[in-house]
Amino acid sequence: MILEIITPENELYNGTVRSVKVPGSAGEFEILNNHASIVSSLINGNIRVINDKEEELNFNIKSGVIEMQKNKIVILAE
Repeated sequence: MILEIITPENELYNGTVRSVKVPGSAGEFEILNNHASIVSSLINGNIRVINDKEEELNFNIKSGVIEMQKNKIVILAE
């Protein structure tokens, strides 16, 4: 999957990932390869990314929106 994490200031991440766990407004959820298309709001919390090298990366956000479509994830975060 391709992941982009974008803030108003800059791009935090752009690359290939195996999984993404986000703090959704209805609860935390994880996105894996071939996940169904989704759009969700995000709340204050941590985005946990496992990249294609099995490294764990963490990004703290205040709020945001996530969209997953055709194995491309875009997160607009504050």
